[in-house]
Amino acid sequence: MSTPGVKVGVSEEEKKLSYYKYYEQDLAPVPAEKIAILQGGPIAPEKCIPFDERNKFLKGEDDEYANIGFGVAADGTALVCNTTYMPGVTGEMLDWWFPWHSVGSDLRYKIWDPEDHYFARAYPASYVVDPNVPMNQKTWGVDHYIMEDVGPGPEFLKLCFKRPADFGYDESIIGTEKCESLVCAIGESSCAAAMTHKWHPYKDGVLFESRFWIGYHIDEEGNIVKAIPEGVSIPPFVPQGLFCNTTLKSLQTWQQFCQPYTARRERYLSKLHIV
Repeated sequence: MSTPGVKVGVSEEEKKLSYYKYYEQDLAPVPAEKIAILQGGPIAPEKCIPFDERNKFLKGEDDEYANIGFGVAADGTALVCNTTYMPGVTGEMLDWWFPWHSVGSDLRYKIWDPEDHYFARAYPASYVVDPNVPMNQKTWGVDHYIMEDVGPGPEFLKLCFKRPADFGYDESIIGTEKCESLVCAIGESSCAAAMTHKWHPYKDGVLFESRFWIGYHIDEEGNIVKAIPEGVSIPPFVPQGLFCNTTLKSLQTWQQFCQPYTARRERYLSKLHIV
């Protein structure tokens, strides 16, 4: 587990980049109400939205389930969920951010969470930087090779990003009131998981909502299935670590990074500035 206040290393070359100043900023503070949720312990199993009901999440029809917290479901899988209001941030910025941080300098991923993120590298990068690929599709079918600390310490991860339909989502929901856009992926690491970040306009910014279904992987036929044996449950400290170290800290910091771009977003979008 990372030490609070201790950031990952950077090179002399990275220090010369125009966005190094964001690495130098302190991590954005986590709201007190989210700290209270963390300290309150796991949510009840029945409050964990099942992976099979993921389209309810996309539609915003999941009010019976928790939207902030962590817990272990009745079938032994685990859930991490978070909702973050990001004033001054637009959906276009988020569509740009996910491909941008996966190519170029490792500093791009470090500034998202300087205490836990080391690098994220996309394959194939040629697809990500192709100007003919729409910005909101630049993660489709792309693998991100990552090193970060998600709780137990730094480890290598592989995020296999998917087209929403290949993740089991109804793509007619995308572009509606509760889902302007999204990214979704299957994580391959010491703890397999399915992940979705979605966002939509809210007040003078966006509402950024995340779900991590821990205990799912891709089988030999390419289907997303439960990875743990029947009768086995993921220990609560696993989703707790992800909720604490990654979900809370990094999303608050992302908002802090994005805000200075508000006045200049049209320039960035018009240039499709990825590389």
